[in-house]
Amino acid sequence: MNFFNSQKESDPQQLVQVKSWVSEVFDLSEDISVMITQLQCTEEGCPPIETVIAIMETPGKPRQYKIHKPLAEVDQTDIVSLTAD
Repeated sequence: MNFFNSQKESDPQQLVQVKSWVSEVFDLSEDISVMITQLQCTEEGCPPIETVIAIMETPGKPRQYKIHKPLAEVDQTDIVSLTAD
């Protein structure tokens, strides 16, 4: 139990599923790391929780995307919409 973080922990199966969608949608090879983080924001105008996806294909320069919803609500359509950016 983490007394300093009131965020709900992410579902490991959802995390694996979202990573799989990212790899599939962006056609990534197996040696490219994908990091997914759920962040809480307290600043005005910022969504309360967002999911940040970092594709680590170039050392020191990850491609980063934000989805303005919790990881538990991210679906494949959200990942596909990132390719339009």
